[in-house]
Amino acid sequence: MDHTNHLDLLRNGIEEPGGVWADIGAGAGAFTLALAELIGPEGEIYAIDKSGVALLENERAIHSKFATRRVRYVVANFSEPLDLPLLDGIVIANALHFQRHQESVVRLLRGHLRPAGRMLVVEYNIAHGNFAVPHPVPFERWENLARKAGFGHTKLLATRPSRFLREIYSAASW
Repeated sequence: MDHTNHLDLLRNGIEEPGGVWADIGAGAGAFTLALAELIGPEGEIYAIDKSGVALLENERAIHSKFATRRVRYVVANFSEPLDLPLLDGIVIANALHFQRHQESVVRLLRGHLRPAGRMLVVEYNIAHGNFAVPHPVPFERWENLARKAGFGHTKLLATRPSRFLREIYSAASW
């Protein structure tokens, strides 16, 4: 996937520029870059990952493309409590499938959202795991997780073919 694909997966889940967002499991920054472009210079992003090395790559990528964007880098395990302000939105892309206790993680993350906040998830739409995606979150499972975590609405935003695992999807829950 390229930057255009990342934009397309998130675009319909971001209703307006600005706001305070978090990119959970941000890694080297593919979705942080897309988020930065979509929320624009009015927005602020918290890029969270347990790898400081990955976040350094993320920071370099953001500065090379969006030097004036406000991004704060937080080295942390997102399955544990985080020190964040209330957020307008959360992006969690290709990270939830590494969590065994997904419902508790989603509940924890939802607690960081403002009442009208939304969570955008990007995951492989597969039912059975493997070494790369040990705990898959197909769309139907995401709908259940979101409902159990207290979200009232979930919408499928986009799908893209995956050269690795059939299909990748994005969804918004609020």
